[in-house]
Amino acid sequence: MLSAIGSVFNLFFMAPLANGLAVSYKLFGQNLGVAIVVFSIFLRVALNPLTKPYMKSMKEVKKYASEVEKIKKRHKGSPAKAAQAQRDFYKTKGINPAAGLLPFILQFVFLIAFFRVFTSILADNGSIVESFNGLLYDPIKFSTDAVIKTKFLYLDVTEPDRFALAGLPFPVPGPVLLLAAAVQFLSSRLAVPYVKEEKRIAEKTKEKRDDIQVAMQSSLSYTFPIITIVFGMSFPSGLALYWLLFSLFQFYQQYANYGWGGLTPWIGRLGLIRLPNEG
Repeated sequence: MLSAIGSVFNLFFMAPLANGLAVSYKLFGQNLGVAIVVFSIFLRVALNPLTKPYMKSMKEVKKYASEVEKIKKRHKGSPAKAAQAQRDFYKTKGINPAAGLLPFILQFVFLIAFFRVFTSILADNGSIVESFNGLLYDPIKFSTDAVIKTKFLYLDVTEPDRFALAGLPFPVPGPVLLLAAAVQFLSSRLAVPYVKEEKRIAEKTKEKRDDIQVAMQSSLSYTFPIITIVFGMSFPSGLALYWLLFSLFQFYQQYANYGWGGLTPWIGRLGLIRLPNEG
């Protein structure tokens, strides 16, 4: 059963992505780093329509978050009534919270597939050409004596983005990995409402649920970038390069849909925007 699922996953997700990456390599300078950049941008643009319904729905949900919280308080003794009242409220506003959820999930299936492609092709436990050809269609396969260029900027995309510094007993993450984590952090802050406003709501409620939610939003903003760095130092830097581009595109989407979100206080301190009246 698992092998059958793996075969289907390879056929419909990994193989098309690997072939797209190979075509990008052959068309754009025959450099694997350039191919990763070009194909990553193409993939994100191609998948963007899948996320639009979900992002639009989430924007509307956040817009009426305070009204929904009032509904929950009115029916706090009956979760079933609260859920039904919440559904009725969304219906009156023309909001479907599940809109676009399946395509959004599909986008992350592609992300997992791309991760699998990178780790199988760029792993240093065999020939890149042989690993590549195992996923490619016959007309696109490389010749067995082909030499795939893996040097890009300071990177070898088959090696982790990390450096050894004199005097340190452990390696440190490289620039691409650090940038990917930084952009991921900023993107996560954009995805949440203005944190000070969230804290104000939490302080007015007797339940601890709001306080926990605010704390989780804050902690996850730091947790995921740390995980990116820790695990990224063990994977080929080609994956870090893709993750940087993915995070940059996500950052743009978050800003386009939610504005500065949780970054509002920071941007305000820089004088780039005027902070809302907090009195």
